[in-house]
Amino acid sequence: MKSRFLMLVAAVPLFAALAMPVGLAAQESRSRAEQPQHYKLTVLGTLGGTFAEAWGVNNRGAMAGHSTLPGDQTYHAFFWKRGVIADLGTLGGPNSNNSPNSPLNDKGVVSGFSDTSTPDPNGEDFCGFGTNLICLPFVWQNGVMTVLPTLGGNNASGAGINNRGQIVGQSETPNSDPCSPAFLQVEAVIWQDGQVQELPLLAGDSDGDASAINDNGEAVGFTGCVTGDVHAVLWEHGTPIDLGNLGGVTGNFAFDINNRGQVVGQSDLPGDTTHHAFLWTEDEGMHDLGTLPGIPGSVAGGINNKGQVVGFSDDFKGNTVALLWQNGLMTDLNTLIPPNSPLFLLEALSINDRGQIAGFGRLPNGEHRGFLLTACEGKHADSEDCGASPDTPAMDLQR
Repeated sequence: MKSRFLMLVAAVPLFAALAMPVGLAAQESRSRAEQPQHYKLTVLGTLGGTFAEAWGVNNRGAMAGHSTLPGDQTYHAFFWKRGVIADLGTLGGPNSNNSPNSPLNDKGVVSGFSDTSTPDPNGEDFCGFGTNLICLPFVWQNGVMTVLPTLGGNNASGAGINNRGQIVGQSETPNSDPCSPAFLQVEAVIWQDGQVQELPLLAGDSDGDASAINDNGEAVGFTGCVTGDVHAVLWEHGTPIDLGNLGGVTGNFAFDINNRGQVVGQSDLPGDTTHHAFLWTEDEGMHDLGTLPGIPGSVAGGINNKGQVVGFSDDFKGNTVALLWQNGLMTDLNTLIPPNSPLFLLEALSINDRGQIAGFGRLPNGEHRGFLLTACEGKHADSEDCGASPDTPAMDLQR
């Protein structure tokens, strides 16, 4: 389940049925040394339900995501480390979740959002769980979930967190706004030391959302109007910078930023009927990362400090396939895992500096599971250690 402002503006696909590698240009001329390595696949378990997805992985290999509980009626955010999955709980309501953009840092601190037990006075479903309860942001550490303040509105949600403990996201203000996807105005915000501060908008925009923040305090996200133009934005020293677009104007979102200031996201093409993944740098601006042949769209969801990018390709029916961009190549990650894998990789959403990749895929019975990919290197590249390695019983994978 994906909520938040950006998911209200841009549809995010769920299923895929494709598997083919492709280069950004002249792939056949690339040397073997430049080809992406293969990966060991670890399939995550659940919190008792039949559905789970991993949103992010830190540099210690820990992950955050969400899972259904027994009966598949509610979702809880989870923290996964070394095969053990922990339920983060909620802020009093039935559900909690975190964002598919850097939701945990290297200290294992997790950010996110949760239902409360209080009905929203405006009937909003800000968390996206279908409960119409007030939604509030949280920070979770060492088993304790702490609520974060809003800008005075009823709802807010946390997204990315850096190693300094700064968290970005979005919050309602007390003001009504016809441009907002919610009843009240929604602003991009940053939380530091438990205090909330608004991030300024681009001139002419009235709403915003921040998705990720690097260790230098540079944040990315978007500002705009749900019924008009939406701009991908970088906040540098608190100042918003328009990252441009690939020709479209209504669907431009920045999703992640590394410590080198490189930004990834998605941008509409001319006509605003589809979008492509992009990489933005200060020197070269926005670069189109392309998409798989025959598939109109793509999204770049994560980038590490080495410049490796992960994401997915998507079509108009919501079919997706997980992708890796590196060394000028775009490759379907399903071609880099053992062919007998129990999981088809749908979306890759996060990559750490060790090259480990987190995301989610689909089992043959249609259930979702989170995954962790770890590169097979050196003499072990062709060993059995690079086979599928579920951390749940085989019978669970076949339920």
